Amino acid sequence: REQARLKAGVREEDTEEWQRDPQFRGLHRVGGVDLSYSKGDESRACASLVVLSYPALEVLYQDCRMVPVSAPYVAGFLAFREVPVLVEAVQRLQQEEPQLQPQVLLVDGNGLLHPRGFGTACHLGVLTDLPCIGVAKNLLHVDGLARDELHREQVRSLQRSGEAFPLTGTSGKVLGMALRSHNNSSRPLYVSVGHRVSLGTAVRLVRACCRFRVPEPIRQADIRSREFLRQ
Repeated sequence: REQARLKAGVREEDTEEWQRDPQFRGLHRVGGVDLSYSKGDESRACASLVVLSYPALEVLYQDCRMVPVSAPYVAGFLAFREVPVLVEAVQRLQQEEPQLQPQVLLVDGNGLLHPRGFGTACHLGVLTDLPCIGVAKNLLHVDGLARDELHREQVRSLQRSGEAFPLTGTSGKVLGMALRSHNNSSRPLYVSVGHRVSLGTAVRLVRACCRFRVPEPIRQADIRSREFLRQ
């Protein structure tokens, strides 16, 4: 019920001027979030929020801290486990360094590509009212989508960085795009709308943020949360 209530607030279109510009002029700060769990202890995690400059992709801000994780993992409801601590990280940034608030957040997870069309990127987007994009490394098997031979053939057809194909479910709805994000990796990313961004803009921005396979905001959030855990 809570997912259905919040889902009503999702906007699947571009809402910002910079999103409509081919070079993303006006975009200066891109955020990335990640949670890394302690080995052998699923009740504690490091929540990481980073903000990078755009287009230079240099880290302007980072917030890594250990947080308790109380909700159990239930497939399809991951957001209830992870989003509350990520919302707190965004709120801390808004209070402490408001001038560094990201203009868009890249989320290690899915948006509309989800059993009920409301993944972590949608959930975080609606609660923070920031444009959000879901970027997953693996294909979620929903609405008939599967890593079958047809899918593998489509992936092989992505010859160079920036090429993509739509992820169309059996319902006929396009749930996201499979994107070859870097020439050096043939494994695609699965990009989906979170909130306040169109799918086309989401794919363009993810591609523009990739120095490697994973877009730099998410990559830096992941690197820093793992390093924080190690220390």
